[in-house]
Amino acid sequence: MEELIRIKVEDSIFFIKKGTPLSQILSELPISEKPILFRSEGVLLDLSYPADRERELSLVFAGDPEALEVLRHSASHLLAHAVTDLFPGIQVGIGPAIENGFYYDFLRETPFTPEDLEVIEKRMREIAEQDQPINRLILNKEEAIRIFKERGQDLKVELIQEKGGSEVSCYQQGNFIDFCLGPHLPSTGHIKHFKLLSVSGAYWKGDERGPQLQRIYGTAFFTQKELDDYLNFLEEAKKRDHRRLGQELELYSTNEDLGAGLIIWHPKGAIIRHLIETFWKEEHLKDGYDFIYSPHIAKLDLWKRSGHTEFYDAMFPPLEFEGFKYQLKPMNCPFHIMAYKSRQRSYRELPLRWAELGTVYRYERSGVLHGLLRVRGFTQDDAHIFCRGDQLEDEIKGVIRLATKLLKAFGFENYQVYLATRPEKYVGRLEDWNKAEKALEEALKSSGLSYQIDEGEGVFYGPKIDIKIKDAIGRLWQCTTVQLDFNLAERFDLTYVGEDGNFHRPFLIHRALLGSMERFFGVLIEHYKGNFPLWLAPVQMVILPIAERHEAYARELQSVFRAEGLRVQVDDSREKVNKKIREAELQKIPLIAVVGDKEISNRSISLRIHGQGDRGQIEVESLIPKVKTLIQNKSLDINF
Repeated sequence: MEELIRIKVEDSIFFIKKGTPLSQILSELPISEKPILFRSEGVLLDLSYPADRERELSLVFAGDPEALEVLRHSASHLLAHAVTDLFPGIQVGIGPAIENGFYYDFLRETPFTPEDLEVIEKRMREIAEQDQPINRLILNKEEAIRIFKERGQDLKVELIQEKGGSEVSCYQQGNFIDFCLGPHLPSTGHIKHFKLLSVSGAYWKGDERGPQLQRIYGTAFFTQKELDDYLNFLEEAKKRDHRRLGQELELYSTNEDLGAGLIIWHPKGAIIRHLIETFWKEEHLKDGYDFIYSPHIAKLDLWKRSGHTEFYDAMFPPLEFEGFKYQLKPMNCPFHIMAYKSRQRSYRELPLRWAELGTVYRYERSGVLHGLLRVRGFTQDDAHIFCRGDQLEDEIKGVIRLATKLLKAFGFENYQVYLATRPEKYVGRLEDWNKAEKALEEALKSSGLSYQIDEGEGVFYGPKIDIKIKDAIGRLWQCTTVQLDFNLAERFDLTYVGEDGNFHRPFLIHRALLGSMERFFGVLIEHYKGNFPLWLAPVQMVILPIAERHEAYARELQSVFRAEGLRVQVDDSREKVNKKIREAELQKIPLIAVVGDKEISNRSISLRIHGQGDRGQIEVESLIPKVKTLIQNKSLDINF
């Protein structure tokens, strides 16, 4: 007698033969719309998944947020199917769903062109319209290896040999077969709204010693409107790309002769960095911080003691001279700790708040370097707080208060906040973890920020708070991190003498508010689209003399404005004034002052505001206090 499996779907109970597809029950359900997946115990299953044991199922329909990743994974298979149809002999790598889309890697000597992407996308649509069933196959390992060898797919054979068990899960649609755990949509006909986006290079398994592959990126959605909205978002993001704007506005540059991932700050970018750092320093001094300066290298033994050589793989190779090995610093922490240990500390001294704009160096693979956002040398707005347990909550509250104050000044007031708690494997005492987690949560509650708890997602050495800021087009950027550290306090045997005369271990808080100067600057460029608020603009005003006889007045005004602390330039080129105005607008200079005979006689300027147009004549003496007030208040808009 064949074994029957009990399946519950909502309020209905079914008994079906073991091994038959779960989709068998769908015809008996009173539903008008057919689902595309099942959910069982929080895991998504194909409709064709075999009845293997008693299960309770829920139905997943198109448009379900969980199903989007499955749609995109199925779209990556559709991409590989189209490419292997069009380019016989090509080898396929891996093709996962990723945030906002999918990709697939291919081994091919000839680079893909934009025209190739158009042809591939057309073939994908043809396969989708054929509505080919996507079937799950369970093969023994030897059979799977034989199939992929016959197809000349050596990369897949390598993956099966490494990752496959005695049985191997594969998916087939038409003449295309892939080694994959799934799940997938029922057929290619469910993949309707997609777009191929770009091609980039990638190394097989991320190893620079391996074959160089070509990675085709795409995106997919359940509706055309969602796809159109996302493509419009990409167009807007392209206009805001800090790499293009950085070059056009002469803010920074990179140079292969200098080395990948190393940034040269040009004068305009440097003045913005100076303004950010000055504001940062002023606010830290107000909040009771002291500053530290530390060297760029230290003996390798220091990094062994801190655990970086054991746990951190983004360090450059050590330098060796005079019989000692030295390491470029990837972190500032050990230096601050050594300063703390320079003498015995008392409970009366705590808390100690030590901040540093410290430049660190991390080896990032060349394939992941990205303008200012992913670099090899950057300056962190770092600080470490050494405090007693009874001070912990207040210190964390202070960090959150300072972080939100700084971020607000730069125009960021929308956040997503996460509290990551103790993982399964951790160092330190459980009672300290509990105290730290409670302090972090109480600080968040008192701040009024809404937050989510990431249960068990803290790092092994302590719980943390992450604050992600939302930019002008809704993207999230990781900036503020407040991290407790029980590991380094233990490794370096940090102590203070308590009121009881005994030695106690201080709590150590790592915190970065803006993240790094480079990355934060990149985010600022994209957030403002290069239209920096007046207080941050590298050139706050440009004076445009209409004719040569007006240049002396323009220079006189420049001196007056500069004496008031304003950053002002004069465009004394021999171009017509309309062309000067266009150039000033392209350079996104907030204030444009046109001067001619009338302005000289009235001791005034004809004022234009970037993006707002002509605002008429205004006397110099009345303009200066208005501009200074906007700058002093760090106003994000010019309204006078």
